[in-house]
Amino acid sequence: MTFIRIVPIGIFLIFASVLYLSLDGTDPSKLPSQLEGQKAPKLPESMGSSDFESSATSLSFSDLKKDQFALVNFWASWCAPCKIEHPILMSLAKDERFVLYGINYKDKESAARDFLAELGNPFDRLLSDNEGRAAIDWGVYGVPETFLVDQNGTVLLRHVGPLTEDALERNFLPLVQIGTTEFTDSK
Repeated sequence: MTFIRIVPIGIFLIFASVLYLSLDGTDPSKLPSQLEGQKAPKLPESMGSSDFESSATSLSFSDLKKDQFALVNFWASWCAPCKIEHPILMSLAKDERFVLYGINYKDKESAARDFLAELGNPFDRLLSDNEGRAAIDWGVYGVPETFLVDQNGTVLLRHVGPLTEDALERNFLPLVQIGTTEFTDSK
């Protein structure tokens, strides 16, 4: 009778041990991306919306200055973490090292416009991904997700979840500093 009670406890301890050993302490916002080190995917021409503030219908990184980087941010008005990261995006919009590309994901255009009217629009270019096709091409799991792209259109980094000051300091700014130094040295 006691053997029957011990078996479930033993099984539980085995599963708990396996789960514990599988935790490797990695940052969950740093999910691997097949895009890092690759050219950024093109976005379909039909994705743009004439009602959004920008008339851009596709992303092009060719107009970035030598020392600028693109931040491609997938967001939505219905996304609570997107509201959390928005002040950081507003701050980054003032930083001349960055050009912000906003990809509004599966959202009603009126809701997206209201969101930006209420919180401010940090984006230099704004596109709509109503079907979710661009998100699939970029490997987006959910919003918000942000990609750092260099002047050649190469994806340098993918960040899953809301941007934080810590993530900027640890992950984004070192890559920007390296890239800026390379451009300064090559002049």
